[in-house]
Amino acid sequence: MIDGVERVLVVTAHPDDVDFGAGGTIARFTAAGVAVSYCVITSGDAGGFDPSVARSDIPEIRQAEQRAAGLALGVTDVTFLGYKDGELMVSHELRRDISRVIRQVQPQLMVIQSPERNWARIPASHPDHLAAGEAAIFAIYPDARNQFAHTSLFDDEGLEPWTVKEVWVMGHPNADHFVDVTDFFDQKIAALRAHESQTSHMEDLPGFIRGWLTATAERAGFPEGHLAEMFLRSVMP
Repeated sequence: MIDGVERVLVVTAHPDDVDFGAGGTIARFTAAGVAVSYCVITSGDAGGFDPSVARSDIPEIRQAEQRAAGLALGVTDVTFLGYKDGELMVSHELRRDISRVIRQVQPQLMVIQSPERNWARIPASHPDHLAAGEAAIFAIYPDARNQFAHTSLFDDEGLEPWTVKEVWVMGHPNADHFVDVTDFFDQKIAALRAHESQTSHMEDLPGFIRGWLTATAERAGFPEGHLAEMFLRSVMP
């Protein structure tokens, strides 16, 4: 998909965000031998649809679901930052915490959420998603590459600065990069079904997702019957 990419880091606000937005692409990366890591900012504690489940149990449930979904796509490295679901704001602490993971993983490419609202796809523009995208791009540039930003990362933790070379943005209103995920549809669905607390109520999950990916493939000009995911692609200076 991209020459020279050995490690990819995905930063999202919630468990399941990556699976809805880029599950097929992640499966394609891992099938090609690329190591993919997840950084999930919240534990999804405001999620779920069953009022009989104690709110205190939700973080553990959703973290377990995300780990299981990762396994369906070939991902085992999952970090949760533990921020409050539904209350995410860009802060220096959040930027530092994402920068820490960037320096630990040392990805050549990152997948993040859009900090810009997509009026055609409002669910993609959840306030937490916007904040996660803004904090992630701040961490990519300038924070993670600057030894003198969040100085404790270098001085106390010994984490060397790292420059991310490329960023793919999910849910962006001006997507310009399309990935053929036709062969990875079943893995994407398996990952989404692992999020039982979020998807078990959906009557035709495969049909919904297939329709979504078909429309994206048509927009990309791919042959009939193909499925695609889309991103805004940005090469870092």
